[in-house]
Amino acid sequence: MCIRLSHRRHGLGRAVLVAYTAALFLPGTGLWLRHPHAMPVGPVHLTVRTTSLLLSLVLFSAGLQVRVRALGRVLRYPKAMLAGLALHLAIPLLVVPFVAFLLRRTPDSDGGSGLLTATILIVAMPVAAGATVWTAKGEGDQPTMVGLVLASTLLSPLTTPFLLTALAPLLSGGYADALAGTRGSAHSGFTLATVVLPCAAGLLCALGLPPSWHGRLLGAVVPSAMAGSLVLTYVNASGALGSFLARPRPLLFAAALAVAAVVCLLSFVLGRLASRVLRLEAPVASSLTLACGMNNSSASAVLITTSLPDKPHLLLPVLAYGLLQKTAASRVVAGPRPASPAVS
Repeated sequence: MCIRLSHRRHGLGRAVLVAYTAALFLPGTGLWLRHPHAMPVGPVHLTVRTTSLLLSLVLFSAGLQVRVRALGRVLRYPKAMLAGLALHLAIPLLVVPFVAFLLRRTPDSDGGSGLLTATILIVAMPVAAGATVWTAKGEGDQPTMVGLVLASTLLSPLTTPFLLTALAPLLSGGYADALAGTRGSAHSGFTLATVVLPCAAGLLCALGLPPSWHGRLLGAVVPSAMAGSLVLTYVNASGALGSFLARPRPLLFAAALAVAAVVCLLSFVLGRLASRVLRLEAPVASSLTLACGMNNSSASAVLITTSLPDKPHLLLPVLAYGLLQKTAASRVVAGPRPASPAVS
């Protein structure tokens, strides 16, 4: 069993790299999928957004895999849930000023405010829905993870504007005003339609379906959600990586990668330290660490594309963080290796 789990994790990590490579060299399909498409349904035309549908599929799958009784246990003993929400709010307030201090030492005329703006938009987002995929493939606690995704998403209309406002004074060169312009579009009906409702539907199916039907539905939905998560990664990366290939900026790319690596490393480390201080069980500790390090970079990319269309270079740290957080997640869910690997 341990060997099979290891193969699944490594296979998922390689698939993520393939998705980014495809976005770099074959971005056309991803760009087409990113745009909304009108489909005729009788006398009306229904607007279909591929990214929203894929995200909903991932969350439906996550809800479907939760044992509802276990989710009740999480609500009765909410230590990990409350700790995850508190850390998700506190880590940006600790990490971003540190990154701003480091960027002040660079020769950039605006003190790296562009990279810092992207960083703020990353860490201000709720827990990534994709964290449920890594939890399912590893040894994490899925009820805790689903609870953290839902709770952070429901609270994001309050927490995201708070973080944007609190961290905006660190910016200069007009970036503070640009960041302020993203607050109004940060959250809307998108949150309810693509996160809360699909996850709730999955939970209701897990609760109401007979075991045989539930098992068959799991067998069909879980692999589809895994594929959908990879397609979503490809679609989000297509625009920025394709434009970077057309007009390479090596120094900007290196700086974006360095900033994303620092933020990602610190977020995961702080999550791991908190789980040890709280003495959480290994599966719950894994989920708490993932929740601290995995932010909804897809939402960050959408905000930059729609609210800051004249600053496409801000997508580079977002995409770098998206790749790095998935790489770190594969390490977190691996868990301790047994002394004698099982062969079954």
